Amino acid sequence: MIRKGRTHASSPDSPALRELQDEGQRSVIRIIFAVTGLVLGCFCVMQMAAGNFLFAGFELVCTVGLLYAAWRVDTVRNLQLWIYGYIFSTVAFLIYIIVMPGASTTAFVWGYIVPVLSYLLVGRLKGALITIAYTALAAFLYLRKREVSLTPSDMIDLGNAIGCVVMVMLFVHLFESRRAAAHHRLQLMARTDGLTGVATRGSFQQYLDQCILESVRSQNRFVLVILDIDHFKEVNDRWGHDAGDQALRHICDVLGQRLRNSDTLGRLGGEEFGLLLRNTDRFSAEPLIEYLREHLCRNPLNYRGHEIPLSATFGMAEWPLDGESSEALYRQADRRLYRGKEAGRNQLISEDVPLNQSIAQEGGVA
Repeated sequence: MIRKGRTHASSPDSPALRELQDEGQRSVIRIIFAVTGLVLGCFCVMQMAAGNFLFAGFELVCTVGLLYAAWRVDTVRNLQLWIYGYIFSTVAFLIYIIVMPGASTTAFVWGYIVPVLSYLLVGRLKGALITIAYTALAAFLYLRKREVSLTPSDMIDLGNAIGCVVMVMLFVHLFESRRAAAHHRLQLMARTDGLTGVATRGSFQQYLDQCILESVRSQNRFVLVILDIDHFKEVNDRWGHDAGDQALRHICDVLGQRLRNSDTLGRLGGEEFGLLLRNTDRFSAEPLIEYLREHLCRNPLNYRGHEIPLSATFGMAEWPLDGESSEALYRQADRRLYRGKEAGRNQLISEDVPLNQSIAQEGGVA
């Protein structure tokens, strides 16, 4: 069964992307911890001035802890644990000031930051669950403490409080949904070649680096293939750049029809492409590349009623036989690619052989 390969760089799990997301999240957490600590510090001073020394002492401890956390957040290994610890501590504190005897009648307004913090720190689904649970519990406790009657005046006050939370939650949910969608589109644009829809050179490099790390642990071999479209300049010169663009897209479609879901196709620049074939060696990969080479020749581009023949030259390198680093693999595959060009193009060079022997085997596997 022929399956379309993973020609798109759509995985959100590349190490570089995870590192960038983690760095951004730590920056947000640092600001939130610092601001929360400074706000509690101000209230600590006001509580002392009001003679509430016990509560002021508690707020002082929280202030010191939050400022320390803001300072150390970059070195924390389990960031999610700190995030949930902060959220649930904040929710518990807000619940307490609602039911605390002698608390300010306006203390409940701090509950409106729960939707913002929850959505910002843990995303839409978990943020919504935390906000709903907090709102229900806070409303229940508020009603028990205040002994709100069913008079129109009390119902209006209650409606204002709950309605405001619902509106804030709705707006934050809509904003976070649109932000997440825009962020996903930007990530996809950064990882995907705009013309062909395959991985960019940068994201292909990330896949290769990740593949090397995984192979070092598992000792599973993989193959890197670099291919260059034969006489591509003649296509542009004779048929125009629009035909050249369509030829590049056509080649990616043809190659993608036979690749596995675990394989990666990327555009390295111009008419040069890279193939990453996981969990395979040179001997297993050669029949596939030969099939792709022949399949490309058998499927010319149909452009405005004309058939434009296309072919490619392939250079192959195997990890770790031909190199253990990405630079070494690129160098070896690139060298074999140019040996194939010198030998007449439209062929695969998968190992080092004398040039006269590769010429004698033109059109086949060297």
